[in-house]
Parts: sequence; C-alpha cells; structure tokens
Amino acid sequence: MERRKFLTAAAIGATGVALAAPAVAGSHGKTMTIVSTWGRDFPGLGTSAQRFARRVGEISNGALNVEYFAAGERVGAFDSFDEVASGNSQAYIAADYYWIGKHPAFAYFTSVPFGMSTQEWTSWIRFGGGQELWDKVSGGYGIKALPVGSTGTQAGGWFNKEIESGDDFKGLKMRIPGLGGTVLSKLGASTVSLPGGQIYENLVSGAIDATEWVGPWNDYFMKFYEATKYYYTAGMHEPGSCLALGMNAEWWAGLSDFEQNVIQAAAAEEHAHAHDEVMARNGEFLTKLQEEQGVQVRQFNDDVWDAMAEGAREVFAETRDHSALATEVDDAYQKGMREIGGMIAQFEGTYLNQRNRAFDIG
Repeated sequence: MERRKFLTAAAIGATGVALAAPAVAGSHGKTMTIVSTWGRDFPGLGTSAQRFARRVGEISNGALNVEYFAAGERVGAFDSFDEVASGNSQAYIAADYYWIGKHPAFAYFTSVPFGMSTQEWTSWIRFGGGQELWDKVSGGYGIKALPVGSTGTQAGGWFNKEIESGDDFKGLKMRIPGLGGTVLSKLGASTVSLPGGQIYENLVSGAIDATEWVGPWNDYFMKFYEATKYYYTAGMHEPGSCLALGMNAEWWAGLSDFEQNVIQAAAAEEHAHAHDEVMARNGEFLTKLQEEQGVQVRQFNDDVWDAMAEGAREVFAETRDHSALATEVDDAYQKGMREIGGMIAQFEGTYLNQRNRAFDIG
C-alpha cells in the first residue's frame, strides 16, 4: 500500500477525517461510545484500542453496546478529552500526557522523563496508591481513568544528524510531546506536539528536523527512515508509556457493578496484552529497520544523558511549583519509583545485566 494511502486510511492522530464505519459490538444494552487518539487499524496503538472495544462487547454479552471511533472519525485526536468530559462520548483511549495543558500532573499517568518503566508504573498504580491519585487528578475534570495498554520503553527518536552532546539539541526542531518535550526545550530545542498523521510530511518538508513516535514496530510503518538517517534506542522521555481509558465520571458512576467489572477486566487484559505484544514485535521490527532499510541505530552517550537529566530536574521543579496536587503526585511517584524500581534494579536488573554479559546479549 502506498504511504499516503496508508496514512489516509489509518488517519493516525489526524483531525476531521471521515473514515471507515465504527466498530459496533452488540445491539442492546447501554451505549459506550469510545473515541481514540489513534488511527484505525494502525499496528499496535490502533489495533489495541479496537481490540479493547470488541472485548468489552464480548465480555458484557450485550450489556454494553460499544461504538468505537478512531481519530478523526467523530472528533479530532486532541479533542477526545473534552468530548468525553462533556458527556458527548462515554470514553477515550489516549495517552494522558496529551492533557498537561489542563494539569501537568496528567503526565505522571502516561510517562515522565527519567520515570518508571511499565512494570514499575503498573505496580505503583495498582498497589502503591497511584490509581487513587489518578482519580484525584482526573476527577477534577469529570473523568475516571484506567490503564489500557503500554508501549514499553520508547525509542529516543529519529534524527538527521548524530546526537553527541547536549549542545546538539540547540536549534533542533523536534516533534516530542509531554514533559519530555519540555526537557529538550531546556537544552535549546524547539519542540512541537503533532498528531501522528502530520509527522511524516513535516519531517520530509523540513518543518521539523527530528521526531519521536513509539518504537521499532510502530515506527517501521510510519517510514520515518525515508527522511532521517539515525535512530536512537531508549529515550529519557517515555521510559514506560502507559495508555489511558478515560471515561466520563458521571456515566461511570451510573453503571452497575457488573458493567464496571466488565470494563475493568477488559482494560486490565488489554493493558497486559498490548505491552506483551509490543515487546515481542519491537525486536522483530528493529531487525527489519536495520537489515531492510539500512537504518543506523545509535545510543545516546553518557554526556547526552547527563544533559537531559539536568533539564529533567528543572522540569520536575517547575511541575511541583504548579500546585499542591502536582507536588503530591510527584512526591508519591518518586517514592514509588525508588522503592519499586530500586528493588527491580537489585533483583531483575542484576540478573539481566549478568545474563546479557555472560551470553553476549544486546
């Protein structure tokens, strides 16, 4: 399929585009209209959201009649939050850091620079008080949110030059949303937050010099390798990006226990499914990028990591200054990361480092 046709069909994060008819599960029961920031049928993000929508209908046995709309089919990608908060639709599937303009604490419920991995974050959300804080932040806007997927540790991004020091970000025009974008702006980069469907054309035209998206599996289909030469592995900006099912809080409160349990079960299932799938596919497609497309894979050196860390410290301080709620969330997040992450580093981290050393992996 031609790239332009594929992007039009997928409408990855596009706005105002009429596409395929929405997926509908069941014909009776309460309506659950879901809008998404992802394109229909886009590998990973899009297919995960559609799978969740189907699963709710299957498990509920018709108690919930699910209508799913990909980005642009009902509202634009970045209009999803207001669509659900207003009650026009019942739920969105998105990355909650898209809403940091409403409150910076939303970033902690997707991913923050130098933050938690997916394993750490999920443990914190479910057993470390993270869900209660998420409810507090989202509840202020009439939203009830649950985890519904993860992309794992995201790639550092695509660049048309090698990044060898923090100074190499000065004057760089890069697509990177969330607090990660704020960090790079501290290093002199000019950052923008573009919906996925607009990235390729901006990269090809030179409107931006670099971009991050997700990881090898998703990035392969975006064909960024046609416009850039260097692909960096782990980035600081999204170490464990987790996705949100945001529901209208009033609608959620009106559901029966059975209906709430169905949604919670389907969301938990998809959260694990999506993460497992992306971990399996990323290895396969990283090889494809290198062997089929000649992509040059790089890692940021210690000097770059240190420069980004200095910027991240400034961003965390500014985020905490926003409000008492932002400080409360950051305190709890940092505590959870040190307790959960510290243990994982000592056990799994030690094991993986020694295994990989002994058997020459990675």
